[in-house]
Amino acid sequence: MAAAAVGRGPGSGPGDSPEGPEAEAPERRRKAHGMLKLYYGLSEVEAAGRPAGPDPLDPIDLNGAHFDPEVYLDKLRRECPLAQLMDSETDMVRQIRALDSDMQTLVYENYNKFISATDTIRKMKNDFRKMEDEMDRLATNMAVITDFSARISATLQDRHERITKLAGVHALLRKLQFLFELPSRLTKCVELGAYGQAVRYQGRARAVLQQYQHLPSFRAIQDDCQVITARLAQQLRQRFREGGSGAPEQAECVELLLALGEPAEELCEEFLAHGRGRLEEELRSLEAELGPSPPAPDVLEFTDRGGSGFVGVLCQVAAAYQELFAAQGPAGAEKLAAFARELGSRYFALVERRLAQEQGGSDNSLLVRALDRFHRRLRAPGALLAAAGLAEAATGIVERVARERLGQHLQALQSAFLGCLTDVRQALAAPRVAGKEGPGLAELLANVASSTLSHIKASLASVHLFTAKEVSFSNKPYFRGEFCSQGVRESLIVGFIRSMCQTAQNFCDSPGEKGGATPPALLLLLSRLCLDYETATISYILTLTDEQFLVQDQSPVTPVSTLCAEARETARRLLTHYVKVQGLVISQMLRKSVETRDWLSTLEPRNVRAVMKRVVEDTTAIDVQVGLLYEEGVRKAQSSDSSKRTFSVYSSSRQQGRYAPSYTPSAPMDTNLLSNIQKLFSERIDVFSPVEFNKVSVLTGIIKISLKTLLECVRLRTFGRFGLQQVQVDCHFLQLYLWRFVADEELVHLLLDEVVASAALRCPDPVPMEPSVVEVICERG
Repeated sequence: MAAAAVGRGPGSGPGDSPEGPEAEAPERRRKAHGMLKLYYGLSEVEAAGRPAGPDPLDPIDLNGAHFDPEVYLDKLRRECPLAQLMDSETDMVRQIRALDSDMQTLVYENYNKFISATDTIRKMKNDFRKMEDEMDRLATNMAVITDFSARISATLQDRHERITKLAGVHALLRKLQFLFELPSRLTKCVELGAYGQAVRYQGRARAVLQQYQHLPSFRAIQDDCQVITARLAQQLRQRFREGGSGAPEQAECVELLLALGEPAEELCEEFLAHGRGRLEEELRSLEAELGPSPPAPDVLEFTDRGGSGFVGVLCQVAAAYQELFAAQGPAGAEKLAAFARELGSRYFALVERRLAQEQGGSDNSLLVRALDRFHRRLRAPGALLAAAGLAEAATGIVERVARERLGQHLQALQSAFLGCLTDVRQALAAPRVAGKEGPGLAELLANVASSTLSHIKASLASVHLFTAKEVSFSNKPYFRGEFCSQGVRESLIVGFIRSMCQTAQNFCDSPGEKGGATPPALLLLLSRLCLDYETATISYILTLTDEQFLVQDQSPVTPVSTLCAEARETARRLLTHYVKVQGLVISQMLRKSVETRDWLSTLEPRNVRAVMKRVVEDTTAIDVQVGLLYEEGVRKAQSSDSSKRTFSVYSSSRQQGRYAPSYTPSAPMDTNLLSNIQKLFSERIDVFSPVEFNKVSVLTGIIKISLKTLLECVRLRTFGRFGLQQVQVDCHFLQLYLWRFVADEELVHLLLDEVVASAALRCPDPVPMEPSVVEVICERG
């Protein structure tokens, strides 16, 4: 019973069979579905949306093409229980309904497309039918036209040949008529001034007249035309020689003359002669502006006039010449090049005269603009007349002007530096004249350094205009290489630094006496300036120069270290000369004080001599002056009794033995011998030793020179008892104050010891003063 129920399926009656209407409905639906799949190009597997099975011929595959419902049902009845069969039925019904719904939706969605496609096909059938009818009518009409054309051609063949012959005869008659009317036409054109039309008429008929000149009629026409042409050529030459018209009219005259068969060589000479006249007129106008009576025009205005006048006319003449006489070949080109070279050299000479008048001044903007326009205007003739070398000559002028400008800037820097030194000398002399305090050395040094550096920067900025990108000649090899390296860096900057050092060294050759031409303070200031240049300024200036002027030249340049060494050597020479000058000033005071005094008859000392006080005062002033510009320096450790040492002939063991009460006549010889032996073992004092860049070294050098001079002067004099005591007092006073200025106080002690010892050796009655008395006198003084 169950198997029977399952076999019948849900909804089947007892008498229904599988082949009833219910079985035919799904079959129809599958067929409709298959038709849609064929229309859209889908396979059955793709339309079902399922992956293909392993066997497409499986009869139990619902989606397969070989599905057998009986086999499928038998398989279900055998394998599935009732509940599963009921579920399978429910699932199958649901799928059938979904497929029906999808098919209806697909039909509805494509209904409009089906309708539109149907209408389009219907219209295409109608249109093609009409087009076929029209093509048939067109073919019929073309056949009729072809027939008519063939009949017309056959009818008019003879007439066409006759018409062609008549057209040729007509053209020949028109040419003959033109030839017979040619003399009158030429005459009328000459009378009306239509020279170009007359030349064209003559050119059209020339070949025919020459070909048929053996015929009398044509010979007469040719003779008349030659007479008229000769008169036309004469008028054209007269018009060309008058030169009243412009350059285009002149070129037209030459062109017409060449067309008339005039000799090209002669016309070439006349054309260049006329151009020479116009160019010489422009040159005379420029030369008149450079005359002595009227003031010279602005350099920019002068180059503009020359560019628009002479250069413009030269371009016109050259272009017209090349266009008219191109057939002349290399000979004609060389003639034009020589012509341009000769007149161009005269123009360049005038330009150089005007540029030479631009002397002085630190602003190069106007000059560079003038050179730029001058160089730009010569580009066209330079390219047009390459053989004349005008562009190269213009570039050479610009380079010479740039070199001269660098020399002027160098002179301006040197003059500015000398002016700064003059201001310093005036400032140093002003306090002594007016009796008031003037600017200090540090302030003067800062003023000189800042002023000099500002002038250098201004010069660099001014000459940098020659290498600006917008300037036409800045891309030339000279301005990209040699101008930057050898011109600006070497000639201007390095040249000025060396000139400054040389100027400073020249002060070392001036007289060094008191009241001489060079103030000692100026020597000190210059030495410090050169030392500052050696430490920082030279490196800064050359770095600034290299940054502004991108040097591409490979030529050797002066290293920074070389310039720094020269500046340091200059500073050393100046400082050494300063020490010599100041030492000489103090030495002169000491020498006069020793040489002008009668040391044998002098009174017993009661005070320190004024000259010694002056020496201490001047040394103190020098110490203050040097301290304004140089650092203190290094001193040796000072003893605690440096200011308490009293100079006496008994200040050493050798001197105590020398002046003992048991003095005998043979004693001096022995003491001299002992003194000389002890000098051999004492430290040698180098008076003119190298000076270091510090205050202690400078003061040490000055004091050594002064005390050495005092020692030598004392050795040349003879002293009495009180003269020796006065020297003893003076030396003790100097020792009280000078020891603090030197690097090693022992140096002052040794020199003063030598002075007192030398005075004692030159004294017949050497009786020293008590040290306590000496100290009292010095403290009171």
